[in-house]
Amino acid sequence: MWQRPARSVARRLPGRNRMRRFWAALGSLLFFVIAPGTIVGFVPWSITGWQLRPAFFGFEALRLAGAALVLIGLILLVESFARFVWKGFGTPAPIAPPTKLVMTGFYRRVRNPIYVGLVTIAFGEALILGDDRLVVYAAILWLFFHFWVVFIEEPTLESSFGDEFANFKANVPRWLPRLTPWAGSAKDQAN
Repeated sequence: MWQRPARSVARRLPGRNRMRRFWAALGSLLFFVIAPGTIVGFVPWSITGWQLRPAFFGFEALRLAGAALVLIGLILLVESFARFVWKGFGTPAPIAPPTKLVMTGFYRRVRNPIYVGLVTIAFGEALILGDDRLVVYAAILWLFFHFWVVFIEEPTLESSFGDEFANFKANVPRWLPRLTPWAGSAKDQAN
């Protein structure tokens, strides 16, 4: 028996999708302030008091490199959060996960752009401030994210999205971005 595709149903209920996106956007904004705000705002401030130390190796240009890293990390972070709302109909928060697997934007190059962005920001802050304690913090942060992804997040995604996540995982690296974006399957491109 023929059934109407789900996309047609979604078109008939545009208000429902708008409302889902509204709540996803609100939840993402709240989570953005709490989680990244703490990880790359409050914690680095509590470690450094935002006090400048001498530049690493006396090389002041490293501060500019740090500022560039912070900017790149922020772009990764904000764009990836927005993708959860517009493509995944959810938030990056574990309590309100997306209903669709997000495989567009920066997710075509790396599976964890939010975590990559946060570590990039933390390392950039270390370069700006010339503070080796933030370098250690950025390394610990990455290690925590690695264990979280391997032991919690990926098993959850595998059980939630099955073969779709397995295909994504097989084609997109966890941490080091692909040079060319993954094109995905024909089905993924249609969505």
